[in-house]
Amino acid sequence: MLRSLFSGITGLRQHQTLMDVVSNNIANVNTTGFKGSTTTFEDTLSQTLRNAGLPTQGLGGLNPAQIGLGVQLGGITTNFRQGSAQNTGRTTDLMIQGDGFFVLENGVQQSFSRAGAFNFDTNGTLVNAEGMRVQGWMADATGVINSDGPMEDILVPAGTMIPPVATETVTMAGNITSGSATALTLGATVYDKSGVAHSVSIVLTPSGSTFGVAVTDLTDGTSVATAGTLAFTGTGGYDATNSTAADLTLADGSVIDFDMTGASLYGGPKSLSVTSVDGSSAGSLQQFQIQQDGTIVGVFSNQQKMSLGKLAMANFTNPSGLEKVGNTAFVQTSNSGLPQIGVAGAGGRGTLLASTLEMSNVDLAQEFTNMIIAQRGFQANSRVITTSDQMLQELVDLKR
Repeated sequence: MLRSLFSGITGLRQHQTLMDVVSNNIANVNTTGFKGSTTTFEDTLSQTLRNAGLPTQGLGGLNPAQIGLGVQLGGITTNFRQGSAQNTGRTTDLMIQGDGFFVLENGVQQSFSRAGAFNFDTNGTLVNAEGMRVQGWMADATGVINSDGPMEDILVPAGTMIPPVATETVTMAGNITSGSATALTLGATVYDKSGVAHSVSIVLTPSGSTFGVAVTDLTDGTSVATAGTLAFTGTGGYDATNSTAADLTLADGSVIDFDMTGASLYGGPKSLSVTSVDGSSAGSLQQFQIQQDGTIVGVFSNQQKMSLGKLAMANFTNPSGLEKVGNTAFVQTSNSGLPQIGVAGAGGRGTLLASTLEMSNVDLAQEFTNMIIAQRGFQANSRVITTSDQMLQELVDLKR
């Protein structure tokens, strides 16, 4: 009879634990990146009243007779099922589609999180709401990112600039109307090594199926231009053999080539134009975008784009072995395995979705059902204790 009392007590304790887990899940139903937990029970040791016996010549075998001694906690497991997406419109809000974790650092401890509500602090460091620094790899001056190197803080300070790039090639393409006797004038803006813009005039003077090409720097009269020739074949195609390049040497020594291999001389309307000019002036950072692989691409005032850095992601052999440390973060344990650091979209790690947050994966319908189960289980075990007490009372009342 005392066994039933103690079994009932273990039932009360473990159903209270179940209720605690359910209440925590419900409390975090709107917590960004939260992963709910599930509780499992298992029975404790059983008292053997009779051991099992082998069959004999006259009797059959006997099964063991055992009385269980209650219930104990089997485990509390984190459920890493994907949460729903919530669009926020903030560029620094990120959601992981698939497996993986963001890598965070506070100078003392490295932690991992699914909550991607980030922002930049006054130094331009990408941090979460608690100030933990997001880890990744920064690009060099040319925009190259070495994701095989050691991780560092993601740093994009305001006022980030990219140096100017001197123009090397001006490309022209399109048709010149066959038989045209009028000179054609095109314009382009080129840049020297210092990023200074130069307005350039390109004049094509016809002479039968051949055009003389004269280039003039309208900004700086000290530039030296080399006249070229644009020749066409009898069918109107570009004649590489009889054409000569037209170059322009700016005052700082920058040499610009004018590529006209895409020109034609057909009977259709005129469409010749400057199709592309490389090079650019210096530019300051205006905005940035975060791509699916975690690359941060800066958009500069000179209309250029350049990679600034890339976010690191981690995965684990056994994510359920991670330990919750609060603030929707986890740390590795001996049973989680070492973090497998890499880029998004590779090595089993999910991709990133910008301007979106992953919501809690708590299923309220399931949690309310678990709440009812916990309540009824607690109630039933309390009845076991009450009934055992009544039976003891009856035993005590035998002697009156």
